[in-house]
Amino acid sequence: MRTLEGCGFVERLWAGDAGLWSASPEGQALVKNRLGWLTAPGFMRAKLGEVTEFADEVRRSGYTHVVLLGMGGASLAAEVFARTFGHRQGFPDLLVLDSTDPAAVKQVLERISIPRTLFVVASKSGTTLEPLAFYRFFRARVEQAVPKAGSQFIAITDPGTPLEQLAKAEHFRRVFLNPPTIGGRYSAISYFGCVPAALIGVDLNRILEATEAMVSRCGAGVPARENPGVILGAALGALAKAGRDKVTLIVLPRLRALGAWVEQLLAESTGKNGRGLVPVDGELLGGPAAYGDDRFFVAVPLEGETGLEGRLAELRAAKHPVLSITLKDSFDLGAEFFRWEVATATAAVLLEVNPFDEPHVQAAKDNTATLLEAHRSGRQPADWPPALTEHGIGLVTHDGVRPPSLGDGLAAHLALAKPGDYLALLAYLPPGDDVAAGLQTLRTLLRDRFKLATTVGYGPRYLHSTGQLHKGGPDTGLFIQITSDDPDDLAVPGEPYSFGVLKRAQALGDLQALRSRGRRVIRLHLDKKPAEALGRLNKLVAKALQAS
Repeated sequence: MRTLEGCGFVERLWAGDAGLWSASPEGQALVKNRLGWLTAPGFMRAKLGEVTEFADEVRRSGYTHVVLLGMGGASLAAEVFARTFGHRQGFPDLLVLDSTDPAAVKQVLERISIPRTLFVVASKSGTTLEPLAFYRFFRARVEQAVPKAGSQFIAITDPGTPLEQLAKAEHFRRVFLNPPTIGGRYSAISYFGCVPAALIGVDLNRILEATEAMVSRCGAGVPARENPGVILGAALGALAKAGRDKVTLIVLPRLRALGAWVEQLLAESTGKNGRGLVPVDGELLGGPAAYGDDRFFVAVPLEGETGLEGRLAELRAAKHPVLSITLKDSFDLGAEFFRWEVATATAAVLLEVNPFDEPHVQAAKDNTATLLEAHRSGRQPADWPPALTEHGIGLVTHDGVRPPSLGDGLAAHLALAKPGDYLALLAYLPPGDDVAAGLQTLRTLLRDRFKLATTVGYGPRYLHSTGQLHKGGPDTGLFIQITSDDPDDLAVPGEPYSFGVLKRAQALGDLQALRSRGRRVIRLHLDKKPAEALGRLNKLVAKALQAS
């Protein structure tokens, strides 16, 4: 805290002093163009009437569903609102599509009635590959069903982007132009988060009231030691520098979606220059003995929720640092968005990183583009062949050497783990409760055996989130990429490839990016029934761990 007070952090933050995070002219120019989140609540207050009037218009139109087509910062806040507030009587239900897995696209298609669905195409740059592919897919189906297809689409983007031009050319119902100074992962309280929230009946006025109260509590005149965002950020930064960089989020079911939003904010903002916070979201809470000495636990309960304090007391008694942030009600989400944004900017000063760039995200995108171009040209993109296949599971090793068995290959990879590492499962698998349960079982087995922090990222969405941390953060990640075949593929209209081909290119592109950074990574390729294959894998892992 003394460091922050000594540099006048709070006053300089609100003055937009880019020198807090970068010494170079180029870095400072980027920072100055990314501080719009500080005034975003005021922007949304001014736009509240416009947004609520549009939401009323949509409700009167009789739509049963809103489908948001986006990735990362363009979709995560909307998902938090949707999962926290649920389906509200008299308003459409919100579905978020942020996976190129054909099964994910098919699930959305099967849940909606095309003529009664409004589609939101969300992309800050207006060039993001995935939402544009989703748009082409659903546009083709809307054109088959209704005469004026454009009326069922709206766009949220920055001014002057290709998406804005597309929306005008193809007669979208509405285009919401976000202030360009608001970065994607800092855009929860902007059109990106607030338009979808309003469409499903969330009371934006109450969200903004809570946000504005937090803005005042974090304001320029509030000393660092009394500033909620700075207090959290100081703890994050100081504990990370002391080796406790695994920020373990404990979020009870009602607010569970908040964890994925915080995960992106922390990982993509701080994971660079070989440093970074490693957010751990969705890991089942264990006893103190399940953890190493690299954890910082942050609990976010709602007022009145019970059953957590005893578990937190056990962690504190075992000398683990624990912070609990209690929300009065669900409308306090707006306040938490802002608190965590200030905290992230604060922690970045202590870690000496720029929290407003993402220099290593592009590598996987470039690799994917190269692979897709090879496919367009009729060339089969080179892939990593499995070193062996057992029980319907193919193992691709980091060095191409064939181990004696699948179990031996996994054991050799896990033997590379060191204290302070984290284990990341990168799952390019179809969404579903059975797959999620299988991954949760696997991460818990490995966490309990090795006392490693574990993360699960679904591809390709994690590429827009923790992907920056994986390549730019500390070399403490032990990666297992998990892929599967796509028996029921879907074509991407206007392209020579399918969603399955796109997903495979994204998986391989990230595998190449991780290898080029010297990261420790293997791939497990599952047969056509991934949930069953995960069950076999978990039995194999449990047996191997028991024998070791």
